[in-house]
Amino acid sequence: MNLQLFAEDRDSKTEKATHKKRQEARKKGQVFQSREITSATVLMFAFLSLKAFGNIMYKEISAITVRTLTQNLDMDGYFNIKGVSLLFLEVMKSLAIITGPILVISATAGFLGAYSQVGFLFTAEPIKLTLDRINPFQGFKRLFSPRGAVELLKAVFKIGITGYIAYRYLNGETANIISLMELEPKQTGIYIYNTSINAAVKICFALILFGVADYGYQWWEYEKNLRMTKQEIKEEYKQVEGNPEVKSRIRQKQRQMSMRRMMHEVPEADVVITNPTHYAAAIRYDTDISDAPIVVAKGEGYIALKIKETAREHNVQIVENKELAQTIYKTVDIGEAIPPELYQAVAEILAFVYNVKSS
Repeated sequence: MNLQLFAEDRDSKTEKATHKKRQEARKKGQVFQSREITSATVLMFAFLSLKAFGNIMYKEISAITVRTLTQNLDMDGYFNIKGVSLLFLEVMKSLAIITGPILVISATAGFLGAYSQVGFLFTAEPIKLTLDRINPFQGFKRLFSPRGAVELLKAVFKIGITGYIAYRYLNGETANIISLMELEPKQTGIYIYNTSINAAVKICFALILFGVADYGYQWWEYEKNLRMTKQEIKEEYKQVEGNPEVKSRIRQKQRQMSMRRMMHEVPEADVVITNPTHYAAAIRYDTDISDAPIVVAKGEGYIALKIKETAREHNVQIVENKELAQTIYKTVDIGEAIPPELYQAVAEILAFVYNVKSS
């Protein structure tokens, strides 16, 4: 027999990752997401922002240019600390008006794109410095790994998508592009601005669809990398649930201790009701403890035989009542009082026992 086959099966990662393994991976920042979706979404909303706020941005750029070139001609008042400070504040205000909407919308789109895939996650594990990250051999290994080949194919595919959509869109605008020679410079600029943004939005939308497909690939690769061997699952189960052999021995010890305590109560019982070999229930009636008789021991099979044996050794009366013994065993726990519906039957047996003892 080839024992190596058993070793390979033992070490092969064929099992899905457990919940604990997934939680540990998430804490380390090992989550799956398609960065293509996030980057394409950010770009698309950035271009849409340019289209929506382009008029406001144009007016603000024109205004700051005019003010700078016409209202600040006083060189003595311009080149000093106060003049430069005022100019700086004015430029920063205009810059905020020009770029603010794009930055806010793009940042929001990026956050929502990542959050929708990963959820809220904060961990410093991915940025920790490790030797593998600065090892050039590991870098070359990652570069020429299957994942590196996939990333190269993705980059080539994105370039192809971008070029194809741009070509198709601009090819449809050929007649308008030729007529640009008849337009004024301002109208030409507006046309080029709108055409470029429309083409960019179409490209971004196609990249988002590509990102959806990439999301499926990332999920497949993530699940593949998280797979566990059967031995790893066993070891994890031992850590979480405890060693089954140890737990079995503990339960056995607990049963033995419980049986000893129960057997110590049998000599104090007033009567043992049997069925006659399958079930046995020892009952004690003490008005100082309870208003009703209490089951101090019960058992089935071997335990029932031990209860009867102990009862004989200590001269405890044994009474055969098949239905009552079976009912007590199945409905009353050790230490509990007899339920009211059994009072009559148990009282008759106790009266019989007391008569026997007094005679």
